[in-house]
Amino acid sequence: MPALAHEPEAARPSSALAAIATFAGLSRLHIVAIGALGTFTFGWLFTTAHAFGLAAVSGLDWFLVNLLNRVVDLKEDTANGIAGTAFAARHKRALLVVGFALLFGSLAAVHLRAPQLLPLRLAFHVLGFAYNWRLLPGKRRIKELYFFKNFASAMGFLLTVFLYPLAAHGYGLDPTALASGVTPATVLFAAGFFLLFELSYEVIYDLRDAHGDALAGVRTYPVVHGEAGAVCIIDGLLTGSLACLVVGYALGHVPWRLFIMFAAPLLQLVLYKRALRRGIRASDCIRLTWLGAALLTAYHLWIYAGLPGT
Repeated sequence: MPALAHEPEAARPSSALAAIATFAGLSRLHIVAIGALGTFTFGWLFTTAHAFGLAAVSGLDWFLVNLLNRVVDLKEDTANGIAGTAFAARHKRALLVVGFALLFGSLAAVHLRAPQLLPLRLAFHVLGFAYNWRLLPGKRRIKELYFFKNFASAMGFLLTVFLYPLAAHGYGLDPTALASGVTPATVLFAAGFFLLFELSYEVIYDLRDAHGDALAGVRTYPVVHGEAGAVCIIDGLLTGSLACLVVGYALGHVPWRLFIMFAAPLLQLVLYKRALRRGIRASDCIRLTWLGAALLTAYHLWIYAGLPGT
């Protein structure tokens, strides 16, 4: 009898962990985290503001686009063994209702506090719908289009990580409006670094999803060029990302507090090559993204502590 009495309590932690795992898989929580932290970090770099609320808006937008993506990617997600797919298939209608309610409700609520964000948020979600849903001529979606699939996703990050904070604080590319040591050229070099670095993530994820994407007719770089071609593309993107920081720093447009981000592509290069030797798995991609979030968190802790280089 005592053993039976303890069984429900013992089952609770596993049930709770299962619920957390399902939520993380449905929302792609690792992408939500990197989106929110990216907005917070580059907002601080450009404006010196600690915009927690803006980071939350960015995180919410990535949560919504990922949640609504899950209900249309069931075929390829099933083939690729993505966590949460079975739950998404069972509760497709409920997820759509919750997703759209949160979307329209948040658009109205945020507009009351920061109306300048509305055009950018609308652009982000229109891009997300065109990416995931068959809204293009011929009932196609951006996700199925060679090159544009990855570029559209990267543009979504540029919208949230770069343009959200600049717009929220009323800053354009006016040199007098940006933080000390930041010029319009700084923003452009940072955007080049981030764009290429983020694209490398996209192609690594596509390596993981090559089997399911091929079944669904999604023309990713690994599907079109094979693994060897995709690896060359990833290496080129990481090299270009590093070059943006190095050239910008050499020309005096990239301050040290931005230049030290060169560690991220170097670390990603080492880790993805190691995973590639045994075959890239879903866990490798998620781990790489969480590592990026951890590096951004450590970056702010370093700055907060006033350690050397800040």
